[in-house]
Amino acid sequence: MPRQLGELEDAVMTRVWQWNRPVTVREVLEDLQQERSIAYTTVMTVLDNLHQKGWVRREVEGRAYRYTAVSTRAAYSAALMNEAWAQSDNPAAALVAFFGMMSPEQREALNDAIRIAQRDIPEATAAPPAETAEGGREPGGPGR
Repeated sequence: MPRQLGELEDAVMTRVWQWNRPVTVREVLEDLQQERSIAYTTVMTVLDNLHQKGWVRREVEGRAYRYTAVSTRAAYSAALMNEAWAQSDNPAAALVAFFGMMSPEQREALNDAIRIAQRDIPEATAAPPAETAEGGREPGGPGR
């Protein structure tokens, strides 16, 4: 599980993820300088650290490196959520609290994700249909 990115690491990775192409220190520096005063060597150090931590890969181009994200922002976010959930002493309560914090748009995105995930589960590994209190299958289950 990757640890959460620091503020400057996140600012750099945000650009790498958004641009979705190999980037140079100079490109990231120029974009960051629109928001803050920052030195070339600082950005170079952050990208080197991100490379050592496995967040970016780099290839030599001339006298500089081009950096590319190893994973997506979505995968990073999912790993952070999974780690937070796994550390809870009551995962069900943590999920209920998390769902309670969601906006209607986020809940709709969650419903969409659940539909996609359920569609992608192979039939052989899917859970059997729930049974009713009377011992019969839920309406709409297989064979209905």
